[in-house]
Amino acid sequence: MSIAKIGIDTGVNTGIAVWEDGQLQVVESMTITQAMRKILTAYPYQTTKLYIEDARLWVGFHGKTKQSEAKRQGAGSVKRDAKIWEDWCKEHGYEVLFVKPMGKGLKKSAEDFKRITGWSGRTNEHARDAAMIVFQR
Repeated sequence: MSIAKIGIDTGVNTGIAVWEDGQLQVVESMTITQAMRKILTAYPYQTTKLYIEDARLWVGFHGKTKQSEAKRQGAGSVKRDAKIWEDWCKEHGYEVLFVKPMGKGLKKSAEDFKRITGWSGRTNEHARDAAMIVFQR
C-alpha cells in the first residue's frame, strides 16, 4: 500500500499537490475548505501524510515600511491557516509535518516547474508551491 504525501501551500488560494507512487498525481489550488473536503474523501488518514507550509516558522520581515506591513498582515493570515490545518489534522487523525516557507525553495515559473517535475498540466504559483513541498519525498 502506497502512502500519499500531500503538500499544502496555505493562503486564500490553497495549493494542494499529491506525490504518490513516485510521481505527482495532483497539482491544483482551491479554497481551504475544498482542500480539506478533497483530502477527507480521497485520502484516508491511515495512508496519507500531509506536509504543510507553516508561516509560523518564518523568520523575517525586518524594518517597518508600507510593504512590510502588508506582508505582515498576509503572514498573519497564513499563520492562522497553519493553525487551522494543525487543528484539522489532529481532529481527523492525519500525520503532518509543518515546513518552513523557504523549505520548498524559491518560487518556480510554470516553465521551470514543468522542466523540473515533468508535470504538463496547468498550474498557478500556489499549486506549484504545494508540489515543491512534496516533490520526490
